[in-house]
Amino acid sequence: MATTVDVPARGAARSPVRARRLGTLALLLVLVAAAALASIAVGTRSIGVGDVWAALVDSSLGTEEAVIVRQLRVPRTVLGLMVGAALGLAGALMQGHTRNPLGDPGLLGVTAGASLAVVLAISALGITTPSGYVWFAFAGALTGTVLVYAIGSAGPGGATPVTLALAGAALSALLYALVRAILVSDQQTLDSFRFWVVGSLAGRDAGIAWQVAPFLAVGVLLALLNAPALNLLGLGEDVARGLGQRIWLARAVGLAAVTLLCGAATAACGPIAFVGLVVPHAVRALTGPDHRWLLPCSALAGAALLLVADVVGRVVARPGELQVGIVLALIGAPFFIALVRRRRTAGL
Repeated sequence: MATTVDVPARGAARSPVRARRLGTLALLLVLVAAAALASIAVGTRSIGVGDVWAALVDSSLGTEEAVIVRQLRVPRTVLGLMVGAALGLAGALMQGHTRNPLGDPGLLGVTAGASLAVVLAISALGITTPSGYVWFAFAGALTGTVLVYAIGSAGPGGATPVTLALAGAALSALLYALVRAILVSDQQTLDSFRFWVVGSLAGRDAGIAWQVAPFLAVGVLLALLNAPALNLLGLGEDVARGLGQRIWLARAVGLAAVTLLCGAATAACGPIAFVGLVVPHAVRALTGPDHRWLLPCSALAGAALLLVADVVGRVVARPGELQVGIVLALIGAPFFIALVRRRRTAGL
């Protein structure tokens, strides 16, 4: 008598994974909302919850607390959401394209190019405000990426993850050497530059968010469009090419997205480390390597992490504050060490 074996449906096998990913996405949305509320409500000056709510719902209210909430904290929170999402997304893209778990958006020379452009703007043109040198920083970031891509693709094999990483490391070393040479010889430039290079959301108004928003929007769109190609590249370039994927196009779209995202974020707030490095690792452990889920979840996690770090910096040093770049270094370094020391980590 023949026996029958029940084979689980393909959809049933996927349902636990999909449920976990949906749960992760929902949790991250809640964390982002909570972090945004905390960023608006908490600061170096204590403002009651009732006053915060009144300032948000009544635009005609002209009290000092309302001005602080609407003109300082809300724009700062919006910029933090944008920059954190951009860095988390750029980090996930960079690690996916380089197949390097230590891949960071600054690997393409974005940070080094922006730093040199800001130093030149301060020393040569006397520009000392964030709204003044944001365009110089963005131009420097774009120039650094173009140079890295040109150097990395100069060989017979064209641009590969290895050649791009090597070109980025070499060019970054050169650009940072030029930055140090200028700073050593100009004390006034050093005094202005150090407030930008530490990475901070303080002192940025709504105008800066509007300036970088179009570039971030295009970068997010390119990143999400690049997700299916990244999944194919994860199978190997030969397999991806056999499945009809144009490797050069996928690389170009991914690099353009990283440049726009990281360049705009760096221009707005200065170089902020660890978000693009740590966030994709933590998210990948929950969503798996599927970039259709990894990319949006990394953006949400990056936004939440940056806002939480900014709130912590405002609280621990009252009545002053610690810049978000310093807080993220204090939080990110131990967290990343713990991730590296884990025996079982999610694969790229």
